[in-house]
Amino acid sequence: MLRFDSAAASHVGLVRSGNEDAGFAAPYLQLVADGVGGSAAGEVASATTAYVVSALVAASPGADPQRVLRGAVLEAHRQLSAGVRRSPEWSGMATTLTAVVAHEDRFHLVHVGDSRAYLLRAGGLTQLTDDHTLVQSLVDDGSLSEDEAEEFPYRSVVLRSINGEAPVEPDISQLDLRVGDRLLLCSDGLSDLVSDEAIAAALEVPDRDDAAAALVDAALAAGGRDNVTCLVADVVDGPRISRDGRVVGALADPHLVVDPGAVKVPHSV
Repeated sequence: MLRFDSAAASHVGLVRSGNEDAGFAAPYLQLVADGVGGSAAGEVASATTAYVVSALVAASPGADPQRVLRGAVLEAHRQLSAGVRRSPEWSGMATTLTAVVAHEDRFHLVHVGDSRAYLLRAGGLTQLTDDHTLVQSLVDDGSLSEDEAEEFPYRSVVLRSINGEAPVEPDISQLDLRVGDRLLLCSDGLSDLVSDEAIAAALEVPDRDDAAAALVDAALAAGGRDNVTCLVADVVDGPRISRDGRVVGALADPHLVVDPGAVKVPHSV
C-alpha cells in the first residue's frame, strides 16, 4: 500500500508576530494552508480549512478522493462563512490550500492559491501546482517576463482563495507518484524567497526532518519576511497504518477552528 513517510516544520519567520500557516502531515494526507496575507484572521481561515479537509478525508477512507476533496473545499467555505457571521471582525479572512491524498495506490492533489507542491525525482525538481496569483496570470498571458515578475510590486495578490464570501473552484488532479519520490508542500514563505535550485539541494538531504529544517533555515536566511511551512514526504510501500498525523502552525491551536464539532469523524477511523 503506497503512503507517505513525512516530516513537517513551520516557523513564524523574522517579521510577523503570528503564524497564519497551518500544516498536517500524515501517512495518507499532506496539507498546507496559508492565511492570505493582509486579511483579517488568516490564522482562523487556515486552521479551519486544514481541520475540515483533514477530518473529511479521514472520515471517508472508501470514498472517491476527488469528490471528497471538492466537498471539503466547499465545507471549508461554509465554515468560514459561519465564522464571519459569528464574528464580523473576521470579514475578509481567506486561505490557500494545497493537499495531496494517498488512496488505493493513487495520489490526488487539490490546490487553491499560491502555496505549492513540488516533486523531487531522480534529482530533478518539478513544480506540481500553478500559482493562482495576479503576477502568474500576467506571466501566463505574456504581459510580464519571468525576470519582470521577480520585481512586480503586487506579487502577493492572490486571485483564488478559500474564503467566507464565495465558493471557489479548486484545481483537482491525479498525480503520477511512485516509490522513491519525495514530495514537498510549502507556503509561499519558502517559494517566494528561496530558489528552485536551493530547494532541490535541501530536498536531497536524506533525513526528512533535516531536509524540512534546512528549507525553513534557507527561508529565514533569505530574510524570513513571511511565515514558512514545509512538509517533506517520501512515497513508500508498506502496510496500512494509523491515519494520525503531525500538526504544525495555526492548526496546533484548536481554538482557531471555527467549529470543530461541524465535522463528524467516526471513532473507527
